[in-house]
Amino acid sequence: MKSLRGQLLISSGGLFDPNFRHTVVLIGEHNAEGALGVVLNRPLDVTVADAIPPLASLVDPGERLYQGGPVQPTSPVLLGHFSDPARADLPVFGAVGFLIGEVEAAVADALERARVFAGYAGWGPGQLEQELAEDSWLVEAALAEDVFTEDPDRLWHRVLQRKGPDFRHAAEIPFDPRTN
Repeated sequence: MKSLRGQLLISSGGLFDPNFRHTVVLIGEHNAEGALGVVLNRPLDVTVADAIPPLASLVDPGERLYQGGPVQPTSPVLLGHFSDPARADLPVFGAVGFLIGEVEAAVADALERARVFAGYAGWGPGQLEQELAEDSWLVEAALAEDVFTEDPDRLWHRVLQRKGPDFRHAAEIPFDPRTN
């Protein structure tokens, strides 16, 4: 099994699970025990400062909280871009990684940018591999600009288009195909 850490999962047009329809998930860990990641393109209508005040100093003013996935939706998950990648508790790719637990001042100083998610996406042993075999997901290498996009509502479309001409048509599938 090849680890998908640092890869994006792009929901296929046929994935209708409301938790993952038209989503892009950054995989933070993937091994024989399962996988976990966060949905990058589900901003909520609340700021980090309003929802989780202790984390507000780690993000840009007015930064929105994101719905990271259906697992533990009341638990915050912090994803950062670090000046020193060794400061990440769970490195993902390049200088991007997760922080787990309390954030020490020295670690906060190493954050160049951060995003906070409510919950995460998780898969048990073999579950993600089965979903990949069923063509529920497409895989693409993650870029820092995907993780910290200023336009999360278009991320699914942009990443699909980046995959090339064979996927450009799929990128235009509406969220609700009945509106086509």
